[in-house]
Amino acid sequence: MKKFLLLGLALVPAAMFAADAHGAETDYDIVQRTVNFIIFAGILWYLLADKIKAFFSGRSLSIQAELDKVQETLKASENKIADAEKQLEEAKKLAAEIVEGAKTDIEAIKQKVSNAIDADIANLNKNFDEMTKVELSKAKRAIVSEVLEELLKSENINLTQEELANIVLKKVA
Repeated sequence: MKKFLLLGLALVPAAMFAADAHGAETDYDIVQRTVNFIIFAGILWYLLADKIKAFFSGRSLSIQAELDKVQETLKASENKIADAEKQLEEAKKLAAEIVEGAKTDIEAIKQKVSNAIDADIANLNKNFDEMTKVELSKAKRAIVSEVLEELLKSENINLTQEELANIVLKKVA
């Protein structure tokens, strides 16, 4: 029933337009055309309103879905940035700790090397003193040996065994 009514309303403006085309007054033609346009627009709205509403509603929903997806991506990016900043701060702290640890290790190694060098120097001095004593002892023996050989080879000196022993004891001491 509604369709017949709509069809009739759609044909009325066409009939009015056709009837007026024979030379009637054209000054008031704008009113008839406006009425025809309003009727035509009403019919189009009645026939297409549900489809247009559905189209724009679907379009709005798809735009909203895209906006939500972009918002989620933005939030995920912000979270990743925040995580990266936290990791950067942790890395900076770790680097500072490593540097401090390295400085401490360097100081400990310097101290160990210094102690080892001091010990080596002390050992070298001790060895030098011992070698000096040994060489001094060797030199004393060589001198005593030379003196004894000279005395024994010399025919001018007549020494008794006791006197010879006293001379040797004096030289050794």
